[in-house]
Amino acid sequence: MIKKPTNEKMQEVYYSNQRVEMTGFIPEGCHRILDVGCSEGNFGALLKRSRGAEVWGVELSKEAGAVAASRLDKVFTGDFSAIIGQLPANYFDCLIFNDVLEHFTNPDEILARCVSLLSPGGYVVSSIPNVRYIGNLVEVLIHRDWEYKSGGILDRTHYRFFTQKSIIRMFSGAGFEVLRCTGINPTRSFKTWLLGWITVGHMADVKFLEFATVAKLH
Repeated sequence: MIKKPTNEKMQEVYYSNQRVEMTGFIPEGCHRILDVGCSEGNFGALLKRSRGAEVWGVELSKEAGAVAASRLDKVFTGDFSAIIGQLPANYFDCLIFNDVLEHFTNPDEILARCVSLLSPGGYVVSSIPNVRYIGNLVEVLIHRDWEYKSGGILDRTHYRFFTQKSIIRMFSGAGFEVLRCTGINPTRSFKTWLLGWITVGHMADVKFLEFATVAKLH
């Protein structure tokens, strides 16, 4: 019998995840980076080592933020929407939102407010869960269910749900040019490949758990 991970174990993995797959989406030349929802600072620490970047973090959890403070250059704990005004204007080359924007009730407004934090031509990099992911479609279309859970796409703390198209629309509406919006963390299921083939690519996106986006300030 396979044991399901406990909520405590899932939280431990969430806060300690290094997100190595996102490093390739950080544009070259970004030396002052703000990691929003930095967790324990593992991703930011990786960027400091590999890019020699100055990395600040914002983290809602005081416990995770305390760990991040030992790894990053500066860390703020609390609600990002309340912290934006405390951050230096036009300072950062890149803002990172790894699995964060879906936790805001109004991510469009958050992105618009972030414009003031970026240097001219600055970037926003994000990973956002794909609501069209095959596992989620099976729940809705086959099992006729929409059960909120402790993690994943239907995480209880997710306020917003996105497709690739709606992600692009959100960034464009906030004043950014979307340079990349690429599916990541795909399932290797043959059925998913077959579904994409039968629909002539129309449902090829269902294999991706998330989309990684690189957007540049106009």
